[in-house]
Amino acid sequence: MELEERLNDVRSRIAAAEQRAGRSAGSVQLVAVSKTFDADAIGPALRAGQRIFGENRVQESLVKWPELKSETPGIELHLIGPLQSNKAAEAVALFDVIETIDREKIARALADEMRRQTKDPRLYVQVNTGLEPQKAGIAPKDVAVFVAFCRDELGLAIDGLMCIPPAEENPGPHFALLAKLAKVCGVEKLSMGMSGDYETAIAFGATSVRVGSAIFGAR
Repeated sequence: MELEERLNDVRSRIAAAEQRAGRSAGSVQLVAVSKTFDADAIGPALRAGQRIFGENRVQESLVKWPELKSETPGIELHLIGPLQSNKAAEAVALFDVIETIDREKIARALADEMRRQTKDPRLYVQVNTGLEPQKAGIAPKDVAVFVAFCRDELGLAIDGLMCIPPAEENPGPHFALLAKLAKVCGVEKLSMGMSGDYETAIAFGATSVRVGSAIFGAR
């Protein structure tokens, strides 16, 4: 299939999953994960009307997205990969949503840059639901305290939570845990579900799904 066909297939599957879950049409946002793909590869998705994209690396994004954003109105760019504190200024300048806050140092750096630049990207806390040592994210037992710290001490408005379940496990319990933590923390947005499990994530309440290979093909 061509990219536009793959994109439309994902859109149709999201709509069907919304309906199965008894959710309103359009309640789930599709974040097309364009990491490692250059501007030419992203072009067909833009022409097909996709405006929300996810990237893993700040430096890679700086190469392609400023020009794409200037050429195409309405693009919303999500940072879905790990963020280093020395890239906080560039991340705040470029991204509309930062989904990977996972430690105090990053939260402080973002708070400082948001005040300095008078910019207000939407912020999510990344949760390591599987407690995987190689993976970023706050441990589930610490999420409520960390969200309160971000809000009360740093003045950050935390909009949502994000997770990446262990690849070898059933994702359902991880999505259920994230949804439970969101209620405890009083946040509305749930970024969960990727190419292999986004329909399951929708059943558990995802408000956005991050789909890359099902749209752009293998990397």
